[in-house]
Amino acid sequence: MIRFGYIIIGIALSLILCGVTIGAERFPPPDFIETDHVIPSPTVPGPRQDIYEYIDVVVLLAALGLSSYLVLKRRSRRAIFVLMVFSLLYFGFYREGCVCSVGAIQNIVLSVFDRDYAVPIAVVLFFMLPLVFALFFGRVFCAAVCPLGAIQDLVLLRPISIPNWLEGGLRLFAYVYLAAAVLFAATGSAFVICRYDPFVAFFRLNGNLNILIIGACLLVISVFVGRPYCRFICPYGILLRQLSRLSKWRVTITPDECIQCRLCEDSCPFGAIKKPTTDWPMTEYGKSKKRLAVLLLLLPVLMFLCGWTGSGLKKVTSRMHATVRLADRIYLEDTGEVEDITDASLAFRATGKEPKELYEEASNIRAGFGLGGWFFGGFVGLVIGLKLINVSVWRKRTDYEAGRAGCLACGRCFKYCPKEHERLKKRLLQNENSY
Repeated sequence: MIRFGYIIIGIALSLILCGVTIGAERFPPPDFIETDHVIPSPTVPGPRQDIYEYIDVVVLLAALGLSSYLVLKRRSRRAIFVLMVFSLLYFGFYREGCVCSVGAIQNIVLSVFDRDYAVPIAVVLFFMLPLVFALFFGRVFCAAVCPLGAIQDLVLLRPISIPNWLEGGLRLFAYVYLAAAVLFAATGSAFVICRYDPFVAFFRLNGNLNILIIGACLLVISVFVGRPYCRFICPYGILLRQLSRLSKWRVTITPDECIQCRLCEDSCPFGAIKKPTTDWPMTEYGKSKKRLAVLLLLLPVLMFLCGWTGSGLKKVTSRMHATVRLADRIYLEDTGEVEDITDASLAFRATGKEPKELYEEASNIRAGFGLGGWFFGGFVGLVIGLKLINVSVWRKRTDYEAGRAGCLACGRCFKYCPKEHERLKKRLLQNENSY
């Protein structure tokens, strides 16, 4: 069955390769032969070109395939750990965190809303491949391929459990972050995921001091809380969570039947193991049924209120766009509210463009943020409403299971299961008999 899954993935990749335009340097820098001007070197590494970017894609595909095998077939935490270290060294420190599947969300969104923006095929594949694998095999990308998850996993020493209600509340931030990243990328304002990536500064051994401090704080938290960025912040993790719910093959704690030994309860540092449930008392069932009906009726109201709030924040959110900031600055200078002049305003005035045109352009951008704010707030309202509804829905569970959405496929729970030890003993005996 796994082989069949790889065939499907191959077909999907072929379609992607046929339908995507390769990004190139469409506007090369001008030739300064007759001047002494020297084009400055970039402060961050640029995207790798030609054969090298395809090597990165091949390594990613191989790592995802190997991770799927180690998680679902080999069921080896030690092998998963080795692959995780390799991914950290290659995609993290060697590739310096770029191309990043997490940050590729913004490139894809910008290409949808800006026809002049061409996405490099490597970026598209880095975005699509982990999602395709999640659709078939669960979050194997998180297990051992993502360098952001790997660097947190390596420092996890004394994990503590987080209550379900607190974890669900903290995870709302990831949905808000995803919505904000889409809004700012769609309007061409900023790539906030890349700008505030907490670990890329470590991968490149340089970076903004504030980001370094944030990354260091997250690593300290990671000593006690399993992968806080992955669980509560990562916007790409939201996409992986939803696709993993549909996965045909997924992590199982036991290789065959659950014997209810309860040894796996404390094995997962990510709170992904679901306990068996009992039948709800009829009184509680009736109350939950009424609460569910009320929440379903309130869902569109909540979406409207959150959308209206998001639209009302357009004056604040639109400040992320450079044109809006420039228009505000020009207005302050023309009205005498500020005395100094910035380089950006000097450059604008040198173009001979009238401020009125700039103000009109900024006004159109703010209007776009107003419309985008409706979608931003509506999405957040939808997520909050669905989470409240989820509390009122009872799901029958007879065994200990790894949650489809929350399981990061780390393999820690395998060694806690007595049935897993029986499987390993049988395999060892079979290997000895084969000799």
